[in-house]
Amino acid sequence: MATGSSLLEEELSCPVCSEIFRDPVVLRCSHSFCKACLQQYWDQKGSQECPVCRRRASMEPPPYNLSLRNTCEAFLKERSQRAEAGSEVLCSLHSEKLKLFCLEDYEPLCVDCLTGSHRNHNFCPIEEAVLKSKKKIRTALAPLQKKLEAFNAVKLICDQTAEHIKSQTQHTERQIKMEFEKLQQFLKDEEAARITALREEEKQKSQMMKEKIEKMTEEISSLSEQIRAIEQELGAEDVSFLQSYKDTQNRAQCTLGDPEKVSGALIDVAKHLGNLKYRVWEKMLGTVQYTPVTLDLNTVHPKLSLSEDLTSMRYSDERQQVPDNPERFDAWLCVLGSEGFSSGRHCWDVEVGDDEYWGVGVVKESFSRKGDVDLSPAGGVWGIEQYSSGVYTALTSTPTVLTVQRKLQRVRVQLDWDRGEVSFSDPSDNTPLYTFKHSFTERLFPFFGPSPHRMQICPLKVSVSEK
Repeated sequence: MATGSSLLEEELSCPVCSEIFRDPVVLRCSHSFCKACLQQYWDQKGSQECPVCRRRASMEPPPYNLSLRNTCEAFLKERSQRAEAGSEVLCSLHSEKLKLFCLEDYEPLCVDCLTGSHRNHNFCPIEEAVLKSKKKIRTALAPLQKKLEAFNAVKLICDQTAEHIKSQTQHTERQIKMEFEKLQQFLKDEEAARITALREEEKQKSQMMKEKIEKMTEEISSLSEQIRAIEQELGAEDVSFLQSYKDTQNRAQCTLGDPEKVSGALIDVAKHLGNLKYRVWEKMLGTVQYTPVTLDLNTVHPKLSLSEDLTSMRYSDERQQVPDNPERFDAWLCVLGSEGFSSGRHCWDVEVGDDEYWGVGVVKESFSRKGDVDLSPAGGVWGIEQYSSGVYTALTSTPTVLTVQRKLQRVRVQLDWDRGEVSFSDPSDNTPLYTFKHSFTERLFPFFGPSPHRMQICPLKVSVSEK
């Protein structure tokens, strides 16, 4: 037999969803439904009729059943309170309400538990234990929350990095295509030029042969006419022949020289095809540049911008939208070369122009990219800088002022890793500036400091030699 509570719940349930009414509305036929259930039913049915008695409903929106809504809310509130009261935990041994907390066994107790196994234990009221325990848990929770914040921050960087990878790929692909289009255009232009040269030679030699053939044709015609006239005289009567003998004899004299074959008339195929690929490649060298160092876009400080070919840099007031990856400098306005050196000798020239501040040199691979840095050999930096107009220093532990006769426009950096030397000089006259000596133990990377205008890595002249 159903209880009074279940009967009331049935009366307060929507005929469509069988749940307690939510925002009940009433139709003219006195049947009530949840507003959302009724609208969904009408949308599916395609007509406005009562889901219970099938009577047509008014076209106007049905009014809310306020009394039913209030009754439903009161029922739900009472049911929630009953559920809370029924959820109270009682002592499993004595079925009494738990009012105390054992500080030794960390268990909730009822009053009767104090005469049992917890007789000599320390305890406190449940409310006090809850406050202290929650405080401890909150204290223990703080590091976890900080850890969560750290993970969220790194995840955000990872999300930004993933998007940046796509952007880098798209941009780099466009640059690759542009460079190959230039190479392809060079080859097309070179092909057209060489075919034009071939056609020009063909035109000249064809014209020469045409003129030669025309001249030979005229001479052949003249000789043929002369021979026909002489043969005609040979067929004349004896007396007539003898009478014109002298004229015929003179006419039979050949004044033309022997015909000459034309030398050099054929196309000079070897000139057009000989070492064709090599000659084109040799010419291509004049259109390309080679720089001994290119800049690493993934290390550049957000306030520095690089050129498309990664050979020059300049300072920018606006921060670039780039991820904070571990390789990137975030405090020192710097960018590294893309290739490190762990042996051998290496050299590159840097055009510093008229900028008042710049720095060049090398740093060790483990050099910190984040926060404040130690710009000295002890910190893993070997370089020189201009920190104000005309004042140059070597980045020693205590900066060493350099004696420079004239303003530097270019600086040459020479690294001899095996001998442990980093030298700086003025390439315009090879004037030495400063030399560091150190026993290197790890890879070194070129570094380039901020430049308000433009700092450029100078290209080298490329030559071809045959062995």
